[in-house]
Amino acid sequence: VKEVEEIGMLLPQVEESLLSIGKFNSIVTLVAFFPFKSAQTALENINAISEGVVHADLKLFLETNLPRSKKKKGVLGVSDAKIGAALQEEFSISIQTSGVVAEILRGVRLHFHSLVKGLTAQAASKAQLGLGHSYSRAKVKFNVNRVDNMIIQSIALLDQLDKDINTFSMRVREWYGYHFPELVKIVSDNSTYCRLAQLIGNRKELMEDSLEKLEEVVMDNAKAQAILEASRSSMGMDISPIDLINIERFSNRVVSLAAYRLELQEYLRSKMSQVAPNLAALIGEVVGARLISHAGSLTNLAKYPASTVQILGAEKALFRALKTRGNTPKYGLIFHSTFIGRAAAKNKGRISRYLANKCTIASRIDCFSGVENGEIVKKKKKKEAVEETEVQPEESPVAEDGAGNTPAKKKKKVQPEESPVAEDGAGNTSAKKKKKRKAEDTEEAVAMDSGAEELSASAKKKKKQKTETVVAEEAPETPVAEKKKKKKKKGNVD
Repeated sequence: VKEVEEIGMLLPQVEESLLSIGKFNSIVTLVAFFPFKSAQTALENINAISEGVVHADLKLFLETNLPRSKKKKGVLGVSDAKIGAALQEEFSISIQTSGVVAEILRGVRLHFHSLVKGLTAQAASKAQLGLGHSYSRAKVKFNVNRVDNMIIQSIALLDQLDKDINTFSMRVREWYGYHFPELVKIVSDNSTYCRLAQLIGNRKELMEDSLEKLEEVVMDNAKAQAILEASRSSMGMDISPIDLINIERFSNRVVSLAAYRLELQEYLRSKMSQVAPNLAALIGEVVGARLISHAGSLTNLAKYPASTVQILGAEKALFRALKTRGNTPKYGLIFHSTFIGRAAAKNKGRISRYLANKCTIASRIDCFSGVENGEIVKKKKKKEAVEETEVQPEESPVAEDGAGNTPAKKKKKVQPEESPVAEDGAGNTSAKKKKKRKAEDTEEAVAMDSGAEELSASAKKKKKQKTETVVAEEAPETPVAEKKKKKKKKGNVD
Protein backbone atom coordinates (compact mmCIF):
# COMPACT_ATOMS: atom_id res chain seq x y z
CA VAL A 1 0.00 0.00 0.00
CA LYS A 2 1.39 3.37 -0.96
CA GLU A 3 1.36 5.99 1.75
CA VAL A 4 -1.47 8.47 1.32
CA GLU A 5 -2.81 11.34 3.31
CA GLU A 6 -5.06 9.87 6.00
CA ILE A 7 -7.36 12.90 6.23
CA GLY A 8 -7.85 12.92 2.45
CA MET A 9 -8.57 9.18 2.56
CA LEU A 10 -11.76 9.78 4.52
CA LEU A 11 -13.16 12.34 2.06
CA PRO A 12 -16.30 11.22 0.12
CA GLN A 13 -14.56 11.83 -3.23
CA VAL A 14 -11.66 9.56 -2.26
CA GLU A 15 -14.05 6.90 -0.95
CA GLU A 16 -15.84 6.93 -4.28
CA SER A 17 -12.54 6.67 -6.15
CA LEU A 18 -11.94 3.28 -4.47
CA LEU A 19 -14.82 1.92 -6.49
CA SER A 20 -12.82 2.14 -9.71
CA ILE A 21 -10.16 -0.57 -10.18
CA GLY A 22 -7.74 1.77 -11.96
CA LYS A 23 -7.46 4.26 -9.12
CA PHE A 24 -7.39 1.46 -6.52
CA ASN A 25 -4.47 -0.24 -8.31
CA SER A 26 -2.52 2.99 -8.09
CA ILE A 27 -2.71 2.75 -4.28
CA VAL A 28 -2.71 -1.02 -3.65
CA THR A 29 -0.62 -3.74 -5.36
CA LEU A 30 -0.83 -7.47 -4.68
CA VAL A 31 2.44 -8.94 -3.40
CA ALA A 32 1.48 -12.48 -2.27
CA PHE A 33 -1.58 -14.70 -2.24
CA PHE A 34 -1.99 -18.03 -0.40
CA PRO A 35 -5.17 -19.97 -1.34
CA PHE A 36 -6.72 -22.51 1.08
CA LYS A 37 -6.12 -26.11 0.10
CA SER A 38 -9.64 -27.27 1.02
CA ALA A 39 -12.94 -26.06 2.47
CA GLN A 40 -12.06 -27.74 5.79
CA THR A 41 -8.80 -25.75 6.02
CA ALA A 42 -10.68 -22.52 5.27
CA LEU A 43 -13.20 -23.33 8.03
CA GLU A 44 -10.41 -24.04 10.54
CA ASN A 45 -8.76 -20.71 9.70
CA ILE A 46 -11.94 -18.65 10.02
CA ASN A 47 -12.83 -20.38 13.32
CA ALA A 48 -9.36 -19.54 14.67
CA ILE A 49 -9.74 -15.89 13.59
CA SER A 50 -13.20 -15.62 15.22
CA GLU A 51 -11.71 -16.88 18.50
CA GLY A 52 -8.72 -14.50 18.25
CA VAL A 53 -6.13 -17.26 17.71
CA VAL A 54 -3.31 -17.10 15.14
CA HIS A 55 -3.57 -20.19 12.92
CA ALA A 56 -0.42 -21.99 11.75
CA ASP A 57 -1.23 -21.20 8.08
CA LEU A 58 -1.57 -17.46 8.82
CA LYS A 59 1.64 -17.46 10.83
CA LEU A 60 3.57 -19.18 8.01
CA PHE A 61 2.15 -16.78 5.39
CA LEU A 62 3.12 -13.67 7.39
CA GLU A 63 6.59 -14.98 8.26
CA THR A 64 7.23 -15.64 4.55
CA ASN A 65 5.94 -12.36 3.13
CA LEU A 66 6.49 -9.66 5.76
CA PRO A 67 9.43 -7.29 4.99
CA ARG A 68 12.52 -8.20 7.04
CA SER A 69 14.62 -5.09 6.44
CA LYS A 70 15.52 -3.28 9.67
CA LYS A 71 15.60 0.14 8.00
CA LYS A 72 12.04 0.05 6.64
CA LYS A 73 9.63 -1.15 9.31
CA GLY A 74 6.17 -1.69 7.89
CA VAL A 75 2.75 -1.39 9.53
CA LEU A 76 0.41 -4.37 9.38
CA GLY A 77 -3.25 -3.44 8.90
CA VAL A 78 -5.77 -5.78 10.57
CA SER A 79 -9.55 -5.33 10.58
CA ASP A 80 -10.20 -7.31 13.82
CA ALA A 81 -8.70 -5.86 17.00
CA LYS A 82 -8.64 -9.23 18.80
CA ILE A 83 -6.58 -10.99 16.11
CA GLY A 84 -4.46 -7.84 15.83
CA ALA A 85 -3.48 -8.13 19.51
CA ALA A 86 -2.62 -11.82 19.00
CA LEU A 87 -0.46 -10.99 15.97
CA GLN A 88 1.38 -8.28 17.88
CA GLU A 89 2.36 -10.84 20.49
CA GLU A 90 3.63 -13.22 17.79
CA PHE A 91 5.56 -10.70 15.65
CA SER A 92 7.56 -7.65 16.64
CA ILE A 93 5.73 -5.34 14.25
CA SER A 94 3.37 -2.42 14.72
CA ILE A 95 -0.31 -3.25 14.12
CA GLN A 96 -3.01 -0.81 12.98
CA THR A 97 -6.69 -1.75 13.29
CA SER A 98 -8.47 1.57 12.69
CA GLY A 99 -8.49 4.54 10.37
CA VAL A 100 -7.46 3.85 6.77
CA VAL A 101 -7.37 0.05 7.25
CA ALA A 102 -11.14 -0.38 7.01
CA GLU A 103 -11.34 1.56 3.71
CA ILE A 104 -8.43 -0.32 2.12
CA LEU A 105 -9.84 -3.72 3.11
CA ARG A 106 -13.22 -2.69 1.72
CA GLY A 107 -11.54 -1.98 -1.62
CA VAL A 108 -9.63 -5.30 -1.48
CA ARG A 109 -12.86 -7.27 -0.89
CA LEU A 110 -14.54 -5.36 -3.73
CA HIS A 111 -11.75 -5.86 -6.32
CA PHE A 112 -10.39 -9.19 -5.06
CA HIS A 113 -11.31 -11.13 -8.23
CA SER A 114 -9.46 -8.50 -10.32
CA LEU A 115 -6.32 -8.61 -8.16
CA VAL A 116 -5.96 -12.42 -8.31
CA LYS A 117 -5.34 -13.89 -11.76
CA GLY A 118 -7.67 -16.74 -12.80
CA LEU A 119 -10.36 -15.90 -10.23
CA THR A 120 -13.81 -14.76 -11.40
CA ALA A 121 -16.36 -12.80 -9.41
CA GLN A 122 -18.83 -15.72 -9.58
CA ALA A 123 -16.29 -18.24 -8.25
CA ALA A 124 -15.30 -15.86 -5.43
CA SER A 125 -18.96 -15.32 -4.39
CA LYS A 126 -19.62 -19.10 -4.43
CA ALA A 127 -16.54 -19.74 -2.28
CA GLN A 128 -17.61 -17.02 0.20
CA LEU A 129 -21.15 -18.41 0.35
CA GLY A 130 -19.95 -21.96 0.98
CA LEU A 131 -17.54 -20.82 3.69
CA GLY A 132 -20.28 -18.69 5.29
CA HIS A 133 -22.67 -21.68 5.43
CA SER A 134 -20.08 -24.04 6.91
CA TYR A 135 -19.01 -21.42 9.48
CA SER A 136 -22.62 -20.79 10.55
CA ARG A 137 -23.28 -24.53 10.75
CA ALA A 138 -20.25 -25.01 12.95
CA LYS A 139 -21.36 -22.14 15.22
CA VAL A 140 -24.85 -23.54 15.81
CA LYS A 141 -23.77 -27.19 16.16
CA PHE A 142 -25.14 -28.93 19.25
CA ASN A 143 -25.46 -32.29 20.92
CA VAL A 144 -28.94 -33.64 20.19
CA ASN A 145 -29.16 -35.41 23.55
CA ARG A 146 -28.26 -32.33 25.61
CA VAL A 147 -30.06 -29.35 24.12
CA ASP A 148 -31.87 -26.82 26.27
CA ASN A 149 -33.71 -25.09 23.40
CA MET A 150 -36.31 -27.87 23.44
CA ILE A 151 -36.85 -27.34 27.17
CA ILE A 152 -37.41 -23.61 26.64
CA GLN A 153 -39.99 -24.26 23.91
CA SER A 154 -41.70 -27.04 25.91
CA ILE A 155 -42.20 -24.96 29.06
CA ALA A 156 -43.47 -22.03 26.98
CA LEU A 157 -45.97 -24.33 25.23
CA LEU A 158 -46.98 -25.86 28.56
CA ASP A 159 -47.83 -22.42 29.98
CA GLN A 160 -49.75 -21.52 26.82
CA LEU A 161 -51.69 -24.79 26.95
CA ASP A 162 -52.68 -24.15 30.57
CA LYS A 163 -54.14 -20.77 29.60
CA ASP A 164 -55.88 -22.11 26.50
CA ILE A 165 -57.37 -25.17 28.23
CA ASN A 166 -58.69 -22.93 31.02
CA THR A 167 -60.26 -20.50 28.50
CA PHE A 168 -61.79 -23.29 26.37
CA SER A 169 -63.14 -25.10 29.44
CA MET A 170 -64.90 -21.94 30.59
CA ARG A 171 -66.39 -21.65 27.10
CA VAL A 172 -67.70 -25.26 27.31
CA ARG A 173 -69.14 -24.59 30.78
CA GLU A 174 -70.97 -21.52 29.58
CA TRP A 175 -72.17 -23.14 26.36
CA TYR A 176 -73.35 -26.46 27.85
CA GLY A 177 -74.64 -24.64 30.96
CA TYR A 178 -77.64 -23.39 28.98
CA HIS A 179 -78.79 -27.00 28.61
CA PHE A 180 -77.61 -28.49 31.94
CA PRO A 181 -76.83 -25.68 34.44
CA GLU A 182 -76.77 -27.95 37.55
CA LEU A 183 -73.69 -29.84 36.31
CA VAL A 184 -71.41 -26.86 37.06
CA LYS A 185 -72.09 -27.07 40.81
CA ILE A 186 -71.62 -30.84 40.97
CA VAL A 187 -68.34 -31.04 38.97
CA SER A 188 -65.63 -28.40 39.52
CA ASP A 189 -62.75 -29.86 37.46
CA ASN A 190 -62.51 -28.46 33.92
CA SER A 191 -61.33 -31.58 32.07
CA THR A 192 -63.88 -33.78 33.90
CA TYR A 193 -66.66 -31.35 32.98
CA CYS A 194 -65.70 -31.48 29.29
CA ARG A 195 -65.62 -35.28 29.35
CA LEU A 196 -69.06 -35.35 30.98
CA ALA A 197 -70.49 -32.90 28.43
CA GLN A 198 -69.13 -35.20 25.71
CA LEU A 199 -70.62 -38.29 27.41
CA ILE A 200 -74.04 -36.98 28.49
CA GLY A 201 -75.03 -34.98 25.41
CA ASN A 202 -78.78 -34.51 25.77
CA ARG A 203 -79.62 -34.71 29.48
CA LYS A 204 -83.11 -36.15 28.74
CA GLU A 205 -81.50 -39.26 27.27
CA LEU A 206 -79.47 -39.95 30.45
CA MET A 207 -80.73 -43.23 32.03
CA GLU A 208 -79.74 -45.65 34.79
CA ASP A 209 -77.72 -47.69 32.28
CA SER A 210 -75.17 -44.86 31.89
CA LEU A 211 -74.48 -44.70 35.65
CA GLU A 212 -71.40 -46.93 35.37
CA LYS A 213 -69.92 -44.76 32.61
CA LEU A 214 -70.52 -41.67 34.75
CA GLU A 215 -68.69 -43.35 37.66
CA GLU A 216 -65.71 -44.08 35.41
CA VAL A 217 -65.43 -40.39 34.49
CA VAL A 218 -66.20 -38.86 37.91
CA MET A 219 -64.55 -41.64 40.02
CA ASP A 220 -67.25 -41.18 42.66
CA ASN A 221 -70.55 -43.08 43.04
CA ALA A 222 -72.31 -40.28 44.95
CA LYS A 223 -71.44 -37.67 42.32
CA ALA A 224 -72.60 -39.93 39.51
CA GLN A 225 -75.92 -40.45 41.30
CA ALA A 226 -76.27 -36.69 41.90
CA ILE A 227 -75.69 -36.00 38.17
CA LEU A 228 -78.36 -38.55 37.24
CA GLU A 229 -80.89 -37.03 39.66
CA ALA A 230 -80.06 -33.48 38.56
CA SER A 231 -80.60 -34.39 34.91
CA ARG A 232 -84.19 -35.48 35.66
CA SER A 233 -85.13 -32.23 37.39
CA SER A 234 -82.96 -29.75 35.49
CA MET A 235 -84.05 -26.19 34.79
CA GLY A 236 -81.99 -25.96 31.58
CA MET A 237 -83.39 -25.12 28.18
CA ASP A 238 -83.91 -27.65 25.42
CA ILE A 239 -81.21 -27.79 22.77
CA SER A 240 -81.23 -28.86 19.14
CA PRO A 241 -79.16 -31.86 17.92
CA ILE A 242 -76.93 -29.68 15.71
CA ASP A 243 -76.01 -27.51 18.73
CA LEU A 244 -75.23 -30.62 20.76
CA ILE A 245 -72.97 -31.91 17.98
CA ASN A 246 -70.96 -28.66 18.03
CA ILE A 247 -70.67 -28.71 21.82
CA GLU A 248 -69.52 -32.34 21.75
CA ARG A 249 -66.89 -31.59 19.08
CA PHE A 250 -65.54 -28.65 21.02
CA SER A 251 -65.50 -30.70 24.25
CA ASN A 252 -63.59 -33.42 22.39
CA ARG A 253 -60.94 -30.87 21.34
CA VAL A 254 -60.55 -29.62 24.92
CA VAL A 255 -60.21 -33.19 26.24
CA SER A 256 -57.57 -33.99 23.60
CA LEU A 257 -55.69 -30.80 24.52
CA ALA A 258 -55.69 -31.81 28.20
CA ALA A 259 -54.38 -35.28 27.25
CA TYR A 260 -51.67 -33.71 25.07
CA ARG A 261 -50.67 -31.45 27.98
CA LEU A 262 -49.96 -34.53 30.13
CA GLU A 263 -47.87 -36.05 27.32
CA LEU A 264 -45.95 -32.78 26.96
CA GLN A 265 -45.25 -32.74 30.68
CA GLU A 266 -43.80 -36.26 30.45
CA TYR A 267 -41.68 -35.16 27.49
CA LEU A 268 -40.42 -32.17 29.49
CA ARG A 269 -39.60 -34.48 32.39
CA SER A 270 -37.54 -36.80 30.18
CA LYS A 271 -35.72 -33.84 28.56
CA MET A 272 -34.86 -32.33 31.95
CA SER A 273 -33.46 -35.68 33.11
CA GLN A 274 -31.13 -35.62 30.08
CA VAL A 275 -30.10 -31.95 30.05
CA ALA A 276 -30.20 -30.88 33.73
CA PRO A 277 -30.71 -33.99 35.91
CA ASN A 278 -29.23 -32.51 39.10
CA LEU A 279 -31.28 -29.31 38.84
CA ALA A 280 -34.45 -31.34 38.18
CA ALA A 281 -33.76 -33.63 41.16
CA LEU A 282 -33.23 -30.60 43.39
CA ILE A 283 -36.22 -28.33 42.62
CA GLY A 284 -38.35 -30.32 40.18
CA GLU A 285 -38.63 -30.44 36.40
CA VAL A 286 -41.11 -27.58 35.90
CA VAL A 287 -39.37 -25.04 38.15
CA GLY A 288 -35.97 -26.00 36.72
CA ALA A 289 -37.29 -25.59 33.16
CA ARG A 290 -38.71 -22.17 34.05
CA LEU A 291 -35.33 -21.06 35.39
CA ILE A 292 -33.55 -22.23 32.21
CA SER A 293 -36.18 -20.55 30.03
CA HIS A 294 -35.93 -17.26 31.91
CA ALA A 295 -32.12 -17.28 31.80
CA GLY A 296 -32.12 -18.08 28.06
CA SER A 297 -30.03 -21.25 28.29
CA LEU A 298 -28.49 -23.62 30.82
CA THR A 299 -25.09 -22.03 30.22
CA ASN A 300 -26.44 -18.58 31.09
CA LEU A 301 -28.09 -19.96 34.22
CA ALA A 302 -24.82 -21.63 35.26
CA LYS A 303 -22.97 -18.32 34.85
CA TYR A 304 -25.41 -16.43 37.09
CA PRO A 305 -24.48 -15.88 40.75
CA ALA A 306 -26.77 -17.33 43.42
CA SER A 307 -28.17 -13.88 44.29
CA THR A 308 -29.43 -13.48 40.70
CA VAL A 309 -30.93 -16.99 40.61
CA GLN A 310 -32.76 -16.22 43.88
CA ILE A 311 -34.74 -13.28 42.40
CA LEU A 312 -34.90 -14.55 38.81
CA GLY A 313 -38.43 -13.76 37.62
CA ALA A 314 -39.02 -10.91 40.11
CA GLU A 315 -37.18 -8.18 38.19
CA LYS A 316 -40.13 -5.77 38.22
CA ALA A 317 -40.48 -5.99 41.98
CA LEU A 318 -36.71 -5.58 42.40
CA PHE A 319 -36.45 -2.41 40.32
CA ARG A 320 -39.60 -1.00 41.90
CA ALA A 321 -38.11 -1.61 45.35
CA LEU A 322 -34.82 0.03 44.31
CA LYS A 323 -36.67 3.01 42.89
CA THR A 324 -38.92 3.53 45.92
CA ARG A 325 -36.19 2.42 48.40
CA GLY A 326 -38.44 -0.30 49.74
CA ASN A 327 -37.76 -3.94 50.63
CA THR A 328 -36.29 -5.98 47.80
CA PRO A 329 -37.97 -9.32 46.90
CA LYS A 330 -36.68 -12.45 48.61
CA TYR A 331 -37.55 -14.93 45.86
CA GLY A 332 -38.61 -15.16 42.23
CA LEU A 333 -39.38 -18.31 40.25
CA ILE A 334 -37.91 -20.60 42.93
CA PHE A 335 -40.88 -19.66 45.15
CA HIS A 336 -42.82 -22.45 43.34
CA SER A 337 -40.45 -25.03 44.83
CA THR A 338 -41.91 -27.23 47.58
CA PHE A 339 -39.04 -26.34 49.95
CA ILE A 340 -40.18 -22.71 50.18
CA GLY A 341 -43.88 -23.58 50.12
CA ARG A 342 -43.56 -25.83 53.19
CA ALA A 343 -41.44 -23.36 55.15
CA ALA A 344 -42.79 -20.92 57.72
CA ALA A 345 -43.20 -17.28 56.68
CA LYS A 346 -40.20 -16.10 58.73
CA ASN A 347 -37.90 -18.75 57.18
CA LYS A 348 -38.90 -18.37 53.53
CA GLY A 349 -36.17 -15.81 52.80
CA ARG A 350 -33.42 -17.94 54.35
CA ILE A 351 -34.52 -21.09 52.57
CA SER A 352 -34.80 -19.28 49.21
CA ARG A 353 -31.22 -18.00 49.63
CA TYR A 354 -29.96 -21.47 50.56
CA LEU A 355 -31.91 -23.08 47.70
CA ALA A 356 -30.56 -20.55 45.18
CA ASN A 357 -27.00 -21.49 46.23
CA LYS A 358 -27.70 -25.18 45.66
CA CYS A 359 -29.47 -24.48 42.33
CA THR A 360 -26.41 -22.58 41.10
CA ILE A 361 -24.12 -25.48 42.03
CA ALA A 362 -26.46 -28.03 40.41
CA SER A 363 -26.78 -26.03 37.16
CA ARG A 364 -22.98 -25.66 36.94
CA ILE A 365 -22.52 -29.40 37.45
CA ASP A 366 -25.12 -30.12 34.74
CA CYS A 367 -23.64 -27.62 32.31
CA PHE A 368 -19.90 -28.17 32.68
CA SER A 369 -19.26 -31.55 34.33
CA GLY A 370 -21.04 -33.83 31.85
CA VAL A 371 -22.72 -36.00 34.51
CA GLU A 372 -25.73 -37.32 32.61
CA ASN A 373 -27.92 -38.93 35.33
CA GLY A 374 -28.54 -36.83 38.42
CA GLU A 375 -26.11 -39.00 40.33
CA ILE A 376 -24.85 -36.26 42.64
CA VAL A 377 -28.25 -35.29 44.08
CA LYS A 378 -29.56 -38.87 43.98
CA LYS A 379 -26.56 -40.22 45.91
CA LYS A 380 -26.96 -37.47 48.49
CA LYS A 381 -30.64 -38.31 48.92
CA LYS A 382 -29.85 -42.01 49.31
CA LYS A 383 -27.16 -41.21 51.89
CA GLU A 384 -29.60 -39.06 53.89
CA ALA A 385 -32.23 -41.83 53.74
CA VAL A 386 -29.71 -44.41 54.99
CA GLU A 387 -28.60 -42.09 57.81
CA GLU A 388 -32.23 -41.61 58.90
CA THR A 389 -32.84 -45.37 58.99
CA GLU A 390 -29.65 -45.88 61.00
CA VAL A 391 -30.61 -43.20 63.54
CA GLN A 392 -34.16 -44.48 64.14
CA PRO A 393 -33.33 -47.75 66.03
CA GLU A 394 -30.98 -45.84 68.34
CA GLU A 395 -33.69 -43.33 69.18
CA SER A 396 -36.41 -45.95 69.82
CA PRO A 397 -35.62 -46.58 73.56
CA VAL A 398 -36.04 -42.86 74.18
CA ALA A 399 -39.47 -43.00 72.62
CA GLU A 400 -40.45 -45.92 74.88
CA ASP A 401 -39.35 -44.05 77.99
CA GLY A 402 -42.12 -41.80 79.20
CA ALA A 403 -39.76 -39.23 80.67
CA GLY A 404 -37.74 -38.84 77.45
CA ASN A 405 -34.52 -39.94 79.26
CA THR A 406 -32.72 -43.25 79.08
CA PRO A 407 -32.22 -45.36 82.29
CA ALA A 408 -28.47 -44.71 82.08
CA LYS A 409 -29.07 -40.99 82.31
CA LYS A 410 -31.29 -41.51 85.32
CA LYS A 411 -28.56 -43.48 87.08
CA LYS A 412 -26.13 -40.68 86.44
CA LYS A 413 -28.54 -38.24 88.02
CA VAL A 414 -28.94 -40.47 91.09
CA GLN A 415 -25.21 -41.05 91.69
CA PRO A 416 -24.28 -37.52 92.75
CA GLU A 417 -27.05 -37.62 95.36
CA GLU A 418 -25.31 -40.50 97.19
CA SER A 419 -22.05 -38.58 97.55
CA PRO A 420 -22.96 -36.43 100.60
CA VAL A 421 -23.68 -39.56 102.64
CA ALA A 422 -20.40 -41.17 101.58
CA GLU A 423 -18.41 -38.06 102.46
CA ASP A 424 -20.03 -37.66 105.87
CA GLY A 425 -18.03 -39.43 108.60
CA ALA A 426 -20.85 -39.47 111.22
CA GLY A 427 -22.20 -42.71 112.73
CA ASN A 428 -24.81 -45.14 111.27
CA THR A 429 -23.78 -44.41 107.69
CA SER A 430 -24.37 -47.99 106.46
CA ALA A 431 -27.96 -48.12 107.72
CA LYS A 432 -28.69 -44.73 106.18
CA LYS A 433 -27.16 -45.85 102.86
CA LYS A 434 -29.36 -48.96 102.78
CA LYS A 435 -32.47 -46.95 103.55
CA LYS A 436 -31.55 -44.38 100.91
CA ARG A 437 -30.92 -47.06 98.26
CA LYS A 438 -34.29 -48.62 98.99
CA ALA A 439 -35.96 -45.23 98.66
CA GLU A 440 -34.11 -44.54 95.41
CA ASP A 441 -35.09 -47.95 93.96
CA THR A 442 -38.75 -47.33 94.73
CA GLU A 443 -38.54 -43.85 93.21
CA GLU A 444 -36.91 -45.21 90.03
CA ALA A 445 -39.69 -47.75 89.63
CA VAL A 446 -42.30 -45.01 90.01
CA ALA A 447 -40.43 -42.83 87.47
CA MET A 448 -40.35 -45.67 84.89
CA ASP A 449 -44.12 -46.16 85.18
CA SER A 450 -45.07 -42.50 85.27
CA GLY A 451 -44.22 -39.61 82.88
CA ALA A 452 -41.81 -36.75 82.99
CA GLU A 453 -43.91 -34.85 85.52
CA GLU A 454 -43.43 -37.54 88.18
CA LEU A 455 -39.69 -37.58 87.53
CA SER A 456 -39.47 -33.88 88.31
CA ALA A 457 -41.53 -34.40 91.47
CA SER A 458 -39.28 -37.28 92.58
CA ALA A 459 -36.20 -35.13 92.03
CA LYS A 460 -37.67 -32.53 94.39
CA LYS A 461 -38.36 -35.24 97.02
CA LYS A 462 -34.76 -36.44 96.77
CA LYS A 463 -33.50 -32.93 97.36
CA LYS A 464 -35.68 -32.64 100.48
CA GLN A 465 -34.44 -36.03 101.77
CA LYS A 466 -30.83 -34.96 101.18
CA THR A 467 -31.33 -31.79 103.21
CA GLU A 468 -33.07 -33.80 105.97
CA THR A 469 -30.18 -36.27 106.17
CA VAL A 470 -27.65 -33.47 106.36
CA VAL A 471 -29.65 -31.84 109.15
CA ALA A 472 -30.01 -35.21 110.94
CA GLU A 473 -26.28 -35.84 110.77
CA GLU A 474 -25.51 -32.42 112.17
CA ALA A 475 -28.10 -32.91 114.96
CA PRO A 476 -25.83 -34.78 117.49
CA GLU A 477 -23.61 -31.74 117.80
CA THR A 478 -26.45 -29.34 118.67
CA PRO A 479 -27.72 -30.88 122.02
CA VAL A 480 -24.45 -30.02 123.83
CA ALA A 481 -24.77 -26.37 122.99
CA GLU A 482 -28.50 -26.42 123.93
CA LYS A 483 -27.73 -27.98 127.37
CA LYS A 484 -25.19 -25.25 128.13
CA LYS A 485 -27.79 -22.62 127.24
CA LYS A 486 -30.40 -24.28 129.49
CA LYS A 487 -27.95 -24.37 132.41
CA LYS A 488 -27.20 -20.67 131.97
CA LYS A 489 -30.93 -19.94 131.96
CA LYS A 490 -31.45 -21.97 135.18
CA GLY A 491 -28.58 -20.12 136.84
CA ASN A 492 -30.19 -16.82 135.92
CA VAL A 493 -33.52 -17.99 137.32
CA ASP A 494 -31.93 -19.12 140.63
